[in-house]
Amino acid sequence: MGRVLILTNSSGGLYDFRNEFVQALRAEHEVFISMPDDTKEKELKAEGCQIIKTAINRRGINPLEDLKLYRTYSKMIKELKPDLVVTYTIKPNIYGGFAAGRRKVPYIATITGLGGAFDKTGLLLKVIVTMYRMGLKKASCVFFQNRENRGIFQNFGITAMKSRMVMGSGVNLDRHCYEEYPAGKEAHFLFVGRVMKERGILEFIEAAKKLHSDQVFFDIMGYCDEDYQELLDTLEQQGILHQIGFHTEVHEYLAAASAIVVASFHEGMSNALIEGAATGRPVIASNISGCLEAFEEGKTGFGFTPGKPEELIAAMEKFLALSVEERAAMGRRAREKMEMEFDRKLVTGEYMDEVHQILGT
Repeated sequence: MGRVLILTNSSGGLYDFRNEFVQALRAEHEVFISMPDDTKEKELKAEGCQIIKTAINRRGINPLEDLKLYRTYSKMIKELKPDLVVTYTIKPNIYGGFAAGRRKVPYIATITGLGGAFDKTGLLLKVIVTMYRMGLKKASCVFFQNRENRGIFQNFGITAMKSRMVMGSGVNLDRHCYEEYPAGKEAHFLFVGRVMKERGILEFIEAAKKLHSDQVFFDIMGYCDEDYQELLDTLEQQGILHQIGFHTEVHEYLAAASAIVVASFHEGMSNALIEGAATGRPVIASNISGCLEAFEEGKTGFGFTPGKPEELIAAMEKFLALSVEERAAMGRRAREKMEMEFDRKLVTGEYMDEVHQILGT
């Protein structure tokens, strides 16, 4: 058996969205996982993975912290001598990729989204581009989740030996099984994701203020990643919205919703969107790469321009004008699209095909 080292910034993200790939690797190799938390440590250990705790400040920009992370990855690779390194998210991609390249170990990186990194200008943008070039230059393969992200990297000269496209992380169609549409005239719009400006929380709040009623409800599932908690608490006390909080098991909340709202400014591929669609729920989604691929306007959901609350409100009003039967039909078509295009088994197969090519197995 060979050795595969996975570098990630979240055990929950790895387990929830990529565990099928982890299991496929584990069937053929020893698997070591470097991760900063213990959220899914028990589950991953039970599957036979070996865990290495590695501190990561996901949003920090302290160069000394990042240098320490690079050295930690470099030492880890030297000691483990893996046959392949697999990286996810920005810092593991950059510093783990650079360390693997310096150690001459093949590695696969996945661009799960760019956030607002490439909206920067001047020196900061140059630093970001340089770091990505260093981290991905020697990658055996870089997986992209939408064509816009790949195009941005190409335009900035950030290249690897090879790149491939996949439909995000895909969706586990058994875990997120189809659920019958909720009966009754009430409409529940469910915002799923971290509560932050770039996720469109301010636009969702504006829609809630305008459209909430005794028949129309606005629910938020996710944790505050920015300073909005006091505002949310006030709005909840006023009956404008309801906070569900952060949950690692989201299916029952998706099933209870009338429509899933993804208002992000940037996405790799929205897991909230494809999980909601797999459950049989229409979506109200940003017209951006990472969302557009996963819904069809007027058939499985409605789109709007991110950052435009008036457009989000208009999309919600279109949805509210539908009968319950029409909403349910939209949800069924959403499920069918997931079955045809977003089955996680297809995505896992793409990754394992690349693994086999690299390792010659």
